[in-house]
Amino acid sequence: MELSSQAPTLVGTNGPLAAARRVTAGVFAAQGAAIAAVYTTVPSVQQHLGLSSTVTTAVMFGVALAAGAGSFAGLAAVRALGVIATMRCALLLGAVAMLIIGWAPDPMTAVCAYLLFGVVIGGIDVSVNTRAAAIERAYGGSVFVSFYAFWSVGGIAAALLTSGLVRLGWPTAHVLTLQAGLVLVLAATIRSHAVAGPPTAGAADAEAGPLRRGAWTRLLPLGLVLLIVFVIDSTVSAWSTVYLHQTLAASLATAPLAYAAYQTGTVTGRIGADHLIRRAGPIAVVRLAALLTAGALIALAAVPSWPFAIPAAGLTGLGVAVLAPLCLASAGRLQPDSTEAVLARLNLFNYAGLVGGSVASGILGSSGHFRLAYAIPALLALVPLLVVRAFAYPLQGRGRAS
Repeated sequence: MELSSQAPTLVGTNGPLAAARRVTAGVFAAQGAAIAAVYTTVPSVQQHLGLSSTVTTAVMFGVALAAGAGSFAGLAAVRALGVIATMRCALLLGAVAMLIIGWAPDPMTAVCAYLLFGVVIGGIDVSVNTRAAAIERAYGGSVFVSFYAFWSVGGIAAALLTSGLVRLGWPTAHVLTLQAGLVLVLAATIRSHAVAGPPTAGAADAEAGPLRRGAWTRLLPLGLVLLIVFVIDSTVSAWSTVYLHQTLAASLATAPLAYAAYQTGTVTGRIGADHLIRRAGPIAVVRLAALLTAGALIALAAVPSWPFAIPAAGLTGLGVAVLAPLCLASAGRLQPDSTEAVLARLNLFNYAGLVGGSVASGILGSSGHFRLAYAIPALLALVPLLVVRAFAYPLQGRGRAS
């Protein structure tokens, strides 16, 4: 049976499921834009407040830890308030954190705002991925990766906006104020729409119980891959701007372009990924993605100057694009009646990767060895090849699991 007869598509569909998909895509875009706005202004904030490389590294470490805590705060909020209210509140708090970072009069205020931002990101992760998993189950086929395409589009737009405004001479406070305003606009589009399938959140009597027997065994390989993905992602996202500026002598206006290229690669990879997964199966896609990511990171570590680093960052994004969404989608099938609990636990690997990538890259960068920060993850990028069977799941239509 053809896939098109099994699952609806977004284009030309005006029902509640399509509306829910559009709203969720908007939240992903808002989250991607917020993260990009904060990360690409790190060098400017660092320069404005006189933060040392060591302090900046510690702050990025704190953001990752705060995001881990925010993941479980988000789980509690989803169960108490529901997915929609949690997404809306988290985005509003994220915009507030961005404003405080931009207008912080001293380092301590900025540090507190960065930590708040980390908590917010954790809350958004749990709520929006829970919603995305429910929508994919309702569609009956792979649509999860497409949400991350919107995440990447938001990141690209925010990174390019930062680069353009800095080039025009805008101060960091004004840049982040505008970016926060755009996040608020996206937050205003959040509406509730019915999604058929098992309940995922919002019931006051829901209990966050432990994972079922055997679930942890199936979750650990996915967690390992997710950890590695976010080591790579944090190394490129949080530090590529600094890498281009400090190691490759790019200007403050040019340095954010590596982040934009990385996100361009991810959105390019994610646009057609769901179709490719349905046709070739997730295992084949994971193998291809792992090999491409490893090769691109080696190139990024070896480039002689920033013009070569930008396309290398783009290829890294193209390779890594589907790995995190596939981890989350596969995990979302482990215990469909308690997806938010599974994803909150899986997010521990996410933030462990953010911590590892941010801290290791910061330490290597502050000691003048930024290139190693990209060479080492190139080896880690091959690990998904060893646990690729964890991504196998039955697909409808002509797609296959292996």
